[in-house]
Amino acid sequence: MNWLITGGCGFLGTALATRLLADGGHKIRVLDNLSTGSRADLAKVAGFAEADLEADAGNWDSDLTLFEGDILDPEAVDWALTGADVVIHLAANTGVPQSVEDPVFDCRTNVMGTLTLLEGCRKAGTGRFVFASSGAPLGVQTPPLHEEMAPRPASPYGASKLAGEGYCSAYFQCFGIETVTLRFGNIFGEGSIHKGSVVAKFIKSAMAGEPLEIYGDGSQTRDFIYISDLVQAMYQAATVPGIGGETFQIASASETSVLELTQKLLDAMRAENISVPETYHGEKRLGDVARNYSDTTKANTMLGWSVKVPLEDGLRRTVRYFQQIEQ
Repeated sequence: MNWLITGGCGFLGTALATRLLADGGHKIRVLDNLSTGSRADLAKVAGFAEADLEADAGNWDSDLTLFEGDILDPEAVDWALTGADVVIHLAANTGVPQSVEDPVFDCRTNVMGTLTLLEGCRKAGTGRFVFASSGAPLGVQTPPLHEEMAPRPASPYGASKLAGEGYCSAYFQCFGIETVTLRFGNIFGEGSIHKGSVVAKFIKSAMAGEPLEIYGDGSQTRDFIYISDLVQAMYQAATVPGIGGETFQIASASETSVLELTQKLLDAMRAENISVPETYHGEKRLGDVARNYSDTTKANTMLGWSVKVPLEDGLRRTVRYFQQIEQ
């Protein structure tokens, strides 16, 4: 198939592109404004061609092509969508703190960017649109989180992702675009050099000899999912027939507190001969939810998907990745 990956120079996009190129037979076009990921990050996947608005939008001859552009630019979006069979929409303003700091920017990027892409898909006749969401639209709930819960966002980020989910549903119902929403858990693994979430942040701090800051008392829980399991979920969402308009929780279905995660990560560091730093407790973050883990029964049943990599194994692989890039 011809795959358009928005934000494809980032952590998730490069992991998916690596998988698709390994499978063979796919053509990949990346639309990225390079605000986070870079050409160098994409080059770690494979050699790639570059395109611009002057190039032939219908040319998918290269296995991997980068189009530097923004999801808020309708002209760039329309060019990138020409000939695409499926869109994996990863480009976004990510994270609760950033959305609290600038809710308007968060809305513009996550809501208008998604709407611009969906409208481009409607005009181009693109069949499948996979939207990267998270548990944030559900907000403060009693877990496990599942798809039938009424959303109650606790942050501007959750609100903007909920709006994106709503537009996906509307474009499926009104225009027949097979939108599929994936609510990701906390993703970690190789390639997460630019991520500021807890696993990557703690490893980078430890390797720099810095103490690890745990927000609040560390009792808050999350559902951690390893990158290869997440990539498989994206692939299934793009290829399994008859799932248009559906939403899926994509996580490990396991509740882990930040304190528990920290201990497991410190154990992984010791196993890889990294000097273990001290930890300390900072202030609780605005917009954070106390408990978060998912019921993945629907994904197991309809997508034929399940987690394969245990948390401890994934943490050791991630630590090794950071060791390798430091060498």
